[in-house]
Amino acid sequence: MIAKTEPIAETSSEGHMDQFHTKIDADSLHEKVVLVVGGSNGIGASLVELCCENGAYVTIGDIDASRGEQLARKCIQHWPVHSEPTGPPKPPRAVFQTTDVTDYQSVLDLFDRTFKKYNRIDHVVVTAGSTETKETWFDHSLNLTQVRKAPSIKDIDVNLLGTLYVTRLASVYLRHNRGPGVDRSILLFSCAVGIKETPVVPVYQAAKNGVQGLMRSLRTNLNSPYCHSIRINTIRPWMTQTDNSFSKTVQKHWTRAGLPLSTAEDVAKVSAGVLCNESLHGASIYVAGTRAWKIETDIDRPEPRWLGEESSQTLEQGQKVLEKVLAA
Repeated sequence: MIAKTEPIAETSSEGHMDQFHTKIDADSLHEKVVLVVGGSNGIGASLVELCCENGAYVTIGDIDASRGEQLARKCIQHWPVHSEPTGPPKPPRAVFQTTDVTDYQSVLDLFDRTFKKYNRIDHVVVTAGSTETKETWFDHSLNLTQVRKAPSIKDIDVNLLGTLYVTRLASVYLRHNRGPGVDRSILLFSCAVGIKETPVVPVYQAAKNGVQGLMRSLRTNLNSPYCHSIRINTIRPWMTQTDNSFSKTVQKHWTRAGLPLSTAEDVAKVSAGVLCNESLHGASIYVAGTRAWKIETDIDRPEPRWLGEESSQTLEQGQKVLEKVLAA
């Protein structure tokens, strides 16, 4: 069954902004194997359900075992897999594995189990994230004694290191058991805080900008036909309703100000649309409320205006030289 997605309303106020319209075709997710890291709650859980509803097999990897196992059971019950009477039994619609995204072996075990269970992996999505660190790295009240204690690096480990681990493994596992012309992709979660400065969360912003940089660095060589033709994109959601206590506090002020607020389902629909769009590669999708935009091309397009024509051309030429030298 294809999930019903509400059409995104057109807008004329954004000028040339490239609006992204979510579309999930009948065969786009059917029988595909999707690995969702961080799939027990929030956006990840909504994406798991949407993929299963559209006929995909899903592995859920998350530190939250209780929610993850419950979600896997729900998917198996709601969207059962029917095997042919004369054929071999099919694998379950969904499986869960406890996964610590900051532990490389734990992430490797997740990929191994998925590959053994389903014999391939078509799409990998990293929704795992952390904004739970209470400590402020750059607190104005820090003194020479307090600053001697090393700060927590949880937000860096979960948001950036974990994404690096998953992407590294995905870049290898997605190559295997793949027929000619079969689409494979990686979808990473950055954040809208990477677009504008957000002084209150500098470590989180740095980590999410790192995710964006990872996509930009890999989008050229991962999708090269001489390499492996793997698509890679990022989702950059703005304010989204979650169970996070900090987010709940912000949401009250957000709603009062009349700003667009996304639900987990809104962002999941956009994410599924990115997985299904085989032409979409190296893109960043900004999500606000129920609408989404492709912003990467709009960031690159005016570069000669703010950097200058000559500097822009020189920078591009230098990047090509670096790419050639480093790839040798």
